[in-house]
Amino acid sequence: MIELRGLTKFYKTKNGRHYVYRNVNVIFPEGKNIGVIGPNGAGKSTLLRLIGKIEYPNEGKIITNKRISFPVGFQGGFQGSLTGRELAKFVMNVYLTDEEECKEKIKWIYEFTELGRYFDMPVKTYSTGMRARLAFGISMALDFDYYLLDEVTAVGDAEFKRKSHHILQEKLTKGANIILASHSLELVKKFCDLIVIPYKGDIILFTNFKEVEEFYQKVCFEGPIFRENGDRT
Repeated sequence: MIELRGLTKFYKTKNGRHYVYRNVNVIFPEGKNIGVIGPNGAGKSTLLRLIGKIEYPNEGKIITNKRISFPVGFQGGFQGSLTGRELAKFVMNVYLTDEEECKEKIKWIYEFTELGRYFDMPVKTYSTGMRARLAFGISMALDFDYYLLDEVTAVGDAEFKRKSHHILQEKLTKGANIILASHSLELVKKFCDLIVIPYKGDIILFTNFKEVEEFYQKVCFEGPIFRENGDRT
């Protein structure tokens, strides 16, 4: 279970506070895969960063007893001067204590990501897609209760997408859950039981996919979403 209790998140700008979420109270049910959809600027990636503790709320809190991955699509924590191998080793050493297990995981990441010689080159030389592959591979190498995914399964050619979907299904079969942020309603419907839509500073949870489609179309055609105080997402 993941609970957002009184959660408020804003960013300071030269024009004042820009609110993404304002006093949100929602509970993500136990054992469910959650899809997060919405237009650009709605707060999808911000929600994942908050749940993954990459960022923290200005007010309120997130309550959970689950092991949660870092947001897989988020590469802001990557030190560009390190190689892919060095980054993989660093993360494995944070989560694992057995040296041999770390070596096995790094080998798996190398083979899965298909980065070849780039695995031993600085991450700052990577394309956006290569960085996403590395982030996805590092996350999938570890065991979490929840995996936070931000449009990652769309990265790469058809074969890599197939591999990504396959490893994701393996994790779900073993009892893990995902929180998947995407623009694609079809992708979210494929993997998720529930869908949440960030909307005007709140989060709306849907269990009926038909209702989601109707509401999502409405949101997309509204144009830019404005807050009560005039802030824009």
